[in-house]
Amino acid sequence: MGLTISRYLDIVICMETVNIFKALADETRLRLVHLSLHYELNVNEIVAIMGMGQSRISHHLKILTDNHLLTFRKNGLWTFYSAAPNGEGHNFIEAIKYLFDKDPVFTRDLEEAARVLEERSREAVRFFDSIAEDWEKLKREIIGDANLNGLILEAVPGSDTIVDLGCGTGDLLAPLKEKATLVIGVEKSPKMLEGARRRFSSDGENIDLRIGELEHLPLREEEADLAVINMVLHHLPDPKKALKEVYRVLKKGNKFIIVDLLSHQVESMRERFGDRWLGFSIVDIRKWLETSGFRIGKVDYFNLKKGLKGFMVQSIKK
Repeated sequence: MGLTISRYLDIVICMETVNIFKALADETRLRLVHLSLHYELNVNEIVAIMGMGQSRISHHLKILTDNHLLTFRKNGLWTFYSAAPNGEGHNFIEAIKYLFDKDPVFTRDLEEAARVLEERSREAVRFFDSIAEDWEKLKREIIGDANLNGLILEAVPGSDTIVDLGCGTGDLLAPLKEKATLVIGVEKSPKMLEGARRRFSSDGENIDLRIGELEHLPLREEEADLAVINMVLHHLPDPKKALKEVYRVLKKGNKFIIVDLLSHQVESMRERFGDRWLGFSIVDIRKWLETSGFRIGKVDYFNLKKGLKGFMVQSIKK
């Protein structure tokens, strides 16, 4: 007698469950799943955290992704892994993740991950410190004759407090201060911020320069009336975290402007300009903004050098 559809589905579901148990029947893969619950990581970062060879790590990642326990995102030549956000694999992890809580092996992995990512962050600061003197010239290699400051200013209404996130050496601060009572520039690189201070050494009455990370902004809740992040988001390890911070410091009903690169495949941008992301799709930007509590408004596009394209997204804090 042939199988009924119901019986066939029962067998399929049973086999999927068996495969998930098999996928997790290994200490390395359990550690990978645990890490993926806390961080989105590329293979090189995982290798550094776990102290294993790349081929070994890649083998285990394939088993976990094949069984829908992990998901991956490609960005140029890099692939980033994280825990499955939905589906049977996600449900399974949610059911067992309490078992990870007090295991010393998993605790050490998180400590090592924090150390590795902090070192990556310090490397980024050292990189931007090293190019601070040439930053304006380097930007022209990408921006060319595009008047991004002018495009931004057209979208900026008069405001009490405007914050420029990742202000660099301050080229956008000067025009912004004509639109605001106070302009706050936030920058992680001390050398970049030093360049901004020199720029406004004799004319900085309504300029407030603050050192800090965009994922942990040195601003109070609802301190800003308008926020701008100009060609900076692609340098951040976790853009979504930065957007949530912007939501925290921006007043309700006020504007947030993002200017950045559309998705591209110019891999050399990582080394030349310290890019973490090879641009973004508007679909992802829209999703991240809406998840963070913003309502999307106007979207503009523009051409840059090297065949690159950029975008400006205006949004409102709901």
